[in-house]
Amino acid sequence: MFTTPEALDLVERAATAEALFGPRTTDPGKRKQAKRLYRALASVLHPDVVGPGNTRAHRASANLTRLHHEWTHSTSVELRTKTGVYRIGEPFAVGSIANLYEADGPHVVKVVRNPALNPLLHGEWQALRSLERFTDRNQWLRPYYPRLLDTSGDVAKGSRAFTVLDPLIDGFVTLAEVKRAFPQGLDGRDYAWMHRRLLKALAGAHQIGLVHGAVTAENVMVHPEQHGIVLAGWSFAVESGQRLLATSKAISYPPEVPQGEPVTAATDVHTAHMLMLDLLNHEEHRQQAFARGCVQERPERRPDAADLLGEYDDLLEELYGPRVFRPFALPKGE
Repeated sequence: MFTTPEALDLVERAATAEALFGPRTTDPGKRKQAKRLYRALASVLHPDVVGPGNTRAHRASANLTRLHHEWTHSTSVELRTKTGVYRIGEPFAVGSIANLYEADGPHVVKVVRNPALNPLLHGEWQALRSLERFTDRNQWLRPYYPRLLDTSGDVAKGSRAFTVLDPLIDGFVTLAEVKRAFPQGLDGRDYAWMHRRLLKALAGAHQIGLVHGAVTAENVMVHPEQHGIVLAGWSFAVESGQRLLATSKAISYPPEVPQGEPVTAATDVHTAHMLMLDLLNHEEHRQQAFARGCVQERPERRPDAADLLGEYDDLLEELYGPRVFRPFALPKGE
């Protein structure tokens, strides 16, 4: 916490944005540090704090805002492919292996943080291209998957690969954000439409032999108003019968993964229903029992996602009667 004289001294001595916030960068950690510094200084110099008569502090406050805006918005990196140019600034999300950026177009650009993990993005490209060919013949499944627009292609040694995706920003949130908004867990009637759509996305991928490999709350995009679901985060995807190229400590994997065995559609079924157990309100006993039946240790004892759709619909009809549209929204302020 700064005193008013300390804050005034820092801001008035800063001839440039870099002098106050340091070298411009797209590194998420350093940009968060700069934001914290800005907020700490702004909280001390704000006119409501210093009073209407402190014109010196008012000028410093206005200058602070200008410098922070300049530092934040003029920091950009230009990424080029054979067919496009993408200018990125501050990441809006940080994933397990990559950062996500907005770019003009609009586009979302996913840049791997470590060049050693470039093969994971190569796998994502292959998976998304396979899904696009599949959904050309099955258009009703198209909304459940991200749309690949461009890629970095092969890059020089030590350079980072990137993926360019159709944006899923306006109105979409992650299932992790939904969980945080409902700390007591979701009403089973609300989670029902989310899980049905997730099962459809998995069933489609499994039909063409793909295993997602990372069915987590961060990788499931939700549009509350439109009841939309998109299964994102295909960097860990492999063909059924292969071993995962990488794993995450944040995922509750079934036994075959830590044992280094090949994964199958049953692996995704396990992680999807561990997610279901984590998200449902503890009073949703019937749906929780359904989920527990899908997380058997032995893969051959787990049902297929396609078969589960019918079983889940039967359970929902028994619990809630005929299907009706149930509006869903995050609490205000979330």
